[in-house]
Amino acid sequence: MTKFTLEDLDAIIAARAQSSDEMSYTRTLIDKGVAKCAQKLGEEAVEAAIAAVQEDRKELTSEAADLLYHLLVVLNVLNVPLDDVMAELAGRTGQTGLEEKASRQQE
Repeated sequence: MTKFTLEDLDAIIAARAQSSDEMSYTRTLIDKGVAKCAQKLGEEAVEAAIAAVQEDRKELTSEAADLLYHLLVVLNVLNVPLDDVMAELAGRTGQTGLEEKASRQQE
C-alpha cells in the first residue's frame, strides 16, 4: 500500500484550487470564499467531536478525514503553507504541551 500523506492531499488541493473544473468540489468550495470554507471546517470539527464522544471509531475516522481536508482547504485559501504549520508543530516538541501552552498565554 502506498503511504498517502498530508503533503499529498495538500498538493491535490492546491492543484484543484487552480483548476477551472466546475465538477471539482474543492474548486467550487474555494469559489465560495474563506467564510464558507471556514464554516465547513467548523462543521467537520463538530461532527468529529460528536463521533469521538459516541466512541464510533468508523465515523470518527471518516470525520477526521473530512476535517483534515477542510483544514487544508482553509490553509490554501489563506495562503498558509502546510510546511509552516508543520514547522510550528515541530517547534513545540522541545517542551511539554503544558509548558508550550503556558508560554503562549504569557505573550
